[in-house]
Amino acid sequence: MAAETKLSRLQHAVASDAAIRRVRRLQPAGGAGDKIFPPTYPGQRNTDPPRHVFEHRRIGEHNVLCVLVDSVQSQANRLEEALQLLRSERLVSFPVIAVDFEATIPDLGRISTLEAPHRVFDAIIRDSQLDGAAFKDTKEGKRLIEAKSQSARAVFELAPSALLFGAWNSTGEGGGLGAKFPRAIVSELIGVNVAVEPDGKPSGQRTGSRIDPLGIRSGVRVYKLPNGEWSAEKSAKAKEVRPSEVNHSNIAPSVTPLGVSVDYVLHSFVLSFAALRRLHFKPEGNVAARTALAALGLASCVAQDRAGYFLRSRCDLVPEQGSPVGFELVLANGSVEPFELTFDEACALVRVAADAAAKAGITWNGSDVVLTPQKKLVDLVKASRDLALQGVEETEG
Repeated sequence: MAAETKLSRLQHAVASDAAIRRVRRLQPAGGAGDKIFPPTYPGQRNTDPPRHVFEHRRIGEHNVLCVLVDSVQSQANRLEEALQLLRSERLVSFPVIAVDFEATIPDLGRISTLEAPHRVFDAIIRDSQLDGAAFKDTKEGKRLIEAKSQSARAVFELAPSALLFGAWNSTGEGGGLGAKFPRAIVSELIGVNVAVEPDGKPSGQRTGSRIDPLGIRSGVRVYKLPNGEWSAEKSAKAKEVRPSEVNHSNIAPSVTPLGVSVDYVLHSFVLSFAALRRLHFKPEGNVAARTALAALGLASCVAQDRAGYFLRSRCDLVPEQGSPVGFELVLANGSVEPFELTFDEACALVRVAADAAAKAGITWNGSDVVLTPQKKLVDLVKASRDLALQGVEETEG
């Protein structure tokens, strides 16, 4: 199907249908049944060990024990990373707002709205400047502050991906009353039917140990200094610790209840047309602009396919043989219709959809807005690094 034909169908779907989705099964790269390691989260108490997130999901007619493999928030970041890769390869073109640290903290490089946690409303963007003026006081900054779902054109023009993955101006004028753009894309991975012991507890176990080639004994004491260095000699400012606390000596074998075996990992990706229809630009350009956003969202999904599903150490996934590659349009009455989309077609669809939006008078900026950090932001980063080098422990808040 030509890009223009797909564009026409997508425009109709954005105007009338409920959503577009893809639900597919994944398996560990090591094969079905191989152990995988979902993300860990803190225990309920400070002394509790790290844990996975388990819950029962309704699969068919049964309540099935499942485990969270990649959260909605984490998936949003991975989809943004996939879009960044498409931009770097010039396969698609859309603007971002970026802060360039090259002149002040070179190893940070540029941080854009595809990487900043709160996207266009992130504090990194807020505390930067354009041509010597605080960004919030510039024309572009003021337009973002004034943006709402009822008038989202500024976000579309400056950083359209933020409208797909969500943004909230929680730190700007009005505090928590600032503009909220709910995420239009919900993507999540769960492991289905976790293997359990007879008592019903998940059966995964992780082992750990280390043999020190120097043969340093745990009974020896060393002295850790405030700057993170250590000494074999006692001093007033040093804290007495075991050698293992400065990464020497053996680590005794341990067993931790982590890691799981599942039937399969279920990846669900849903792009809500109903959510896109809450965004308004100008009456004659609404459908075209929403369609360009939808095309960009679909490109992020197929770009993630190409990048692969290496989520973390010992959690590398591949599609199950025969698992669907294409999408399903979910019509307003709940029925579904196939919507096939290859990687090349997805990239082409972004281009023709953006062109159609431009013809309707809603245009992405032709270049990025590149800011530089304000001095106070640079000083804050450098002060934080100094504390880290001094070995000062991180505390909440």
